[in-house]
Amino acid sequence: MATYEDASVLLQLLQWGATSGLEDALRRVFDPAFAVHPDPDASGGDPAVGVALTFFETAGALVKHGVLDIDLLHDTYWVAGVWSRVSAYALAMRAHASEPRLYENFEALARYAG
Repeated sequence: MATYEDASVLLQLLQWGATSGLEDALRRVFDPAFAVHPDPDASGGDPAVGVALTFFETAGALVKHGVLDIDLLHDTYWVAGVWSRVSAYALAMRAHASEPRLYENFEALARYAG
């Protein structure tokens, strides 16, 4: 159950999202022209992808460590929808870096079914 502390953290996350350009990034990611399945060697060079990956990986870390209620986050963002649009980039970067933990918190958030 979300607390007032969770709400405070969420508001700070919303502010960070606003200042980091998350709204524009999500608009780009959900644009029908966006390449959901990039070239396998894609490095995530699209700034919108980078913003989305960083934001939701951070949110996932906050959830993982009990700082933010996962249900509150899912009530605010369509995490699975964003992951479906950027996961190919995240997985390509993970493979390129040979780092299985890269974006694992975002991926875990997206798999959460509530």
